[in-house]
Amino acid sequence: MKNTTENARDQNSEDAAEMDAAPSKSQRKRDMHELQDIGEQLLELNDEQFAQMALPESLGDALLEARRLHHTRKHEAQRRQMQYIGKLMRETDTAPILEKLAAWRGASKRHAAQLHQIERWRERLLDERDTTVLSELATAYPTADLQHLRTLARNAQKEKIANKPPKNFRLLFQALRGLNPD
Repeated sequence: MKNTTENARDQNSEDAAEMDAAPSKSQRKRDMHELQDIGEQLLELNDEQFAQMALPESLGDALLEARRLHHTRKHEAQRRQMQYIGKLMRETDTAPILEKLAAWRGASKRHAAQLHQIERWRERLLDERDTTVLSELATAYPTADLQHLRTLARNAQKEKIANKPPKNFRLLFQALRGLNPD
């Protein structure tokens, strides 16, 4: 049988092990701020994306209230609401939320990169000094109507010189965007 000093030592070592396993106050605070940041990302979603999120009802209601408060000048109320959202997020599995947000950010980045590529093609078509652009377009997009693109580029250049509205400039962008089905 153990004596009382041995039992006290065992109890102290168990308490120390539990304290080592528990996160520090600073870590808990960082975690809370991360959850509030996720809540802020959810606030930035458009209505369609917000509807696609499978959020608990209480969290969804709190986010809707935060959206309403965002349009007011009540900064303290906004801050308290975000803290409440952070509290509700602690009880929510954030993995599917983060996964969906990351997928949307990735799709958005791809879309932006695609638009930049289209813009580069258009600028090259409008640059009269670039003589290789049509052959490169034909290689990249074998089904492209090069004659139509050439006509749109020529008309866009004429519009710019005559200070007319950029109708063909826009049509050229749309034609180039139509080359890439994504």
